[in-house]
Amino acid sequence: MEQLALRIDLRSTMLEADLSLPIRARGLVLFAHGSGSSRLSPRNRQVAQQLNEAGLATVLVDLLTPAEGAADERTRQLRFDIALLADRLIDLTDWLRAQGRTSSLNIGYFGASTGAGAALAAAAQRPDTVCAVVSRGGRPDLAGQALARVRAPTLLVVGGNDRAVIELNRQALALLRCQKHMAIVPGATHLFEEPGALGAVSALARDWFLSHLDHPLQVVPPA
Repeated sequence: MEQLALRIDLRSTMLEADLSLPIRARGLVLFAHGSGSSRLSPRNRQVAQQLNEAGLATVLVDLLTPAEGAADERTRQLRFDIALLADRLIDLTDWLRAQGRTSSLNIGYFGASTGAGAALAAAAQRPDTVCAVVSRGGRPDLAGQALARVRAPTLLVVGGNDRAVIELNRQALALLRCQKHMAIVPGATHLFEEPGALGAVSALARDWFLSHLDHPLQVVPPA
């Protein structure tokens, strides 16, 4: 396993990221954090470790600079700037496609909370590049009209006791025109802190990414 700390210069914005690259990686998953979280999120790192053990490379990245993150802690506005976060994901995706270590790997997105909306908005703009999306306790509804343009197979994972988010995910699921599935983890709340809940998320994400990152993207025409 190769592990690298990266500083990525994107259009004069410097972002910090951690790349974990298994030998003979079967695909790459780019994490989109949300709601004030960061690449150091213990929940996303636990999921990433499970993906690494299954042979998937992962990139955990701070989509906001330190200055932006500090401002967001005061205003809580940038975490809901889906256009900004999606643009950063797209730039990162293009950067990863241009790097020797990762250029040959099919790419998927793992989005948590508001990051799920950004992941789906970005996937809609890169239909020939993004091969799968997984949302954990996410707000896919924040992708808005972009949902109908997503072509990457999409899995929405929600806690069974996270009732408000379940309804938002159901509404988003109805708008998706791609291969899609919604999985509810029984007894789990929004952060999946219950025993075994996050392990269930990791297993669902692992199986979804392994099913789709080794295959070419199947474009589904809008209904």
